[in-house]
Amino acid sequence: MSARLVFRPQARLEIAEAFHWYENRASGLGIEFLDELELTLEAVRTSPDRFPELRPARRRAMVRRFPFAIIFGADEGEICVFACHHHRRNPSRWRVREEFAGAA
Repeated sequence: MSARLVFRPQARLEIAEAFHWYENRASGLGIEFLDELELTLEAVRTSPDRFPELRPARRRAMVRRFPFAIIFGADEGEICVFACHHHRRNPSRWRVREEFAGAA
């Protein structure tokens, strides 16, 4: 059974920003990004434990063809997406945001 996906607002914003950035570079590239992201999220929903832990209760799933990773936590039928992290950005960006929000 697949888990339900829940997105933190900042993760949604990061996905939208990436989509617009790619779409502005080449028509259709943003859609390709979203397609790859959807494949990654489906894999996360069906088998969250197959992805490596970054730290306790946080895992990372790489998006194929694009330099992004989904940072998520899985808990009893629910996947919480904390970030859509670009590989060249400092990971402390999402970690600080998460700690400020009081996430464990």
